[in-house]
Amino acid sequence: MLNEAEDVLVVIAIVALSLITMLILNRVWPREKRKVHNDLIGWQLGILGTTYAVIIGFMLYTVWTDFGAASANANAEANQIVKLHRLAAGLPTEQRDQIQALTVAYADAVMNREWAEMAEGTVGMESSEISRKMWHVLMSIQSPTWTQITSEDHALYELSTLVQCREARELEVTSKLPGVLWFVLVIGGVLTIFSACLFGQDSTLLHGIQVFSFALLIGLVLIAIADIDRPFMGSVHVSDTAFRRALVNIQPEQAPVGNESPH
Repeated sequence: MLNEAEDVLVVIAIVALSLITMLILNRVWPREKRKVHNDLIGWQLGILGTTYAVIIGFMLYTVWTDFGAASANANAEANQIVKLHRLAAGLPTEQRDQIQALTVAYADAVMNREWAEMAEGTVGMESSEISRKMWHVLMSIQSPTWTQITSEDHALYELSTLVQCREARELEVTSKLPGVLWFVLVIGGVLTIFSACLFGQDSTLLHGIQVFSFALLIGLVLIAIADIDRPFMGSVHVSDTAFRRALVNIQPEQAPVGNESPH
């Protein structure tokens, strides 16, 4: 994915190529001869522009919705870690200590290692391995009291939800707009800008401003779609703030566990 500087360069390239195309057309097919066709060109641009606006608007809405879902899912996964850590307080001492240590390890793995891997388009397996250890710990409990049975039942439910959130995150990292949709977006943009270049205008400056505006808007929207399409990559990405907050919430609770003394 592109960084912010590369995004700017791509937009500049789109605008520059559009203006160069307009200048070449003015030389090859003088604007005085194109003016007689402005009615036809205007009709063509109106149809193309409207169709392309619907397509590009739908694509932008879709990727933004997916981006919001990825952000909400990351927050939900972090919240499940906090819930599991706190529910572990009702488990037998051995399993309590193990689950609380594993929740801290899970949050640390996602925040400090997997987030960087997701920025490269891959999903680390460390958190998946930790969640399997949690299952093993919870299923090993021989609950002697109703309180511990209840805590185990709730912990299993929260762990199941955590696994679902992680699987959703894995899918969000690897999914992207199909190539055929990018083909439609790019070709639609080229045709729309080219139609704007075809207009025969008495003022080259006014025509240049019109082409510049079309190209700039289309370039910005295409870059926005490209950045938002991969929610954990590029200059616009889901933050790991939820996991940082979760780690802050559970680490202070972890410290007293090993220092507990019987009374």
